[in-house]
Amino acid sequence: MTIVLQDRIPYDVSEPRALPGLQPLAMHDWLIADEAFGGQMAERERLLDGARDRVVALEDSALEAAGELLDLVLELAYPGEPDVVLRPDGKRVTPDRDDPLGSLGRLVQEDFCILQKRGSEHLLTGAVLCFPASWTLTEKFRRPLTAIHGPVHSYDAPMAKRVQRVFDGVQVGRPMWRFNALEYADPALFQPRRLSEPRVPLRPDEAGYLRSERQSILRLPRTRAVVFSIHTYVLSRQGVGRRLPE
Repeated sequence: MTIVLQDRIPYDVSEPRALPGLQPLAMHDWLIADEAFGGQMAERERLLDGARDRVVALEDSALEAAGELLDLVLELAYPGEPDVVLRPDGKRVTPDRDDPLGSLGRLVQEDFCILQKRGSEHLLTGAVLCFPASWTLTEKFRRPLTAIHGPVHSYDAPMAKRVQRVFDGVQVGRPMWRFNALEYADPALFQPRRLSEPRVPLRPDEAGYLRSERQSILRLPRTRAVVFSIHTYVLSRQGVGRRLPE
């Protein structure tokens, strides 16, 4: 296994905000290319080539939203390069309009989940998720927010209502972001875990790595779908210097 680590996290993980912990984000800061770009993109391509059914899922109803998301990412990350893009690691990629999520997985470090309103809740109708942190895409696909967050102890009924209001209220051009932080013994980026496999807390001497997700939500202007994006950081505990607060 190739270990891909960042040198730093550009926010203070020792100061978590109360859930849902969202704060405003400028559109030009939505996507990040950091020092782990080359390594993370190589892992994304390995998964897309060899395990696509585990990292990509798309409903026909979300195809238009996925195409709109691809256009937005190209506009922001690769302006003026709609046909063939030159990535920061020097590799050229030709986006495939017939495979928008697969193309997104080869363009930027972020994972993307597309959520669309059905009845009173948003459902996960599409995703390219190469770096799951202890969850499995096939178990969450086509599920509503409450079911997606069911295993999260703090995601009670009042919290579910608050999060649903956030998804209902997010405005075009005004994304929001939050972060999490968890200790891991394994630095692997692809860490799916089924609901039947509860995560066992680590002893202090086992937690050699800090994993943090910079999560953001935004609304697409044309389809009005909500996009949940995830930028994954993994650091060696030796480089962090202090444990997370209990």
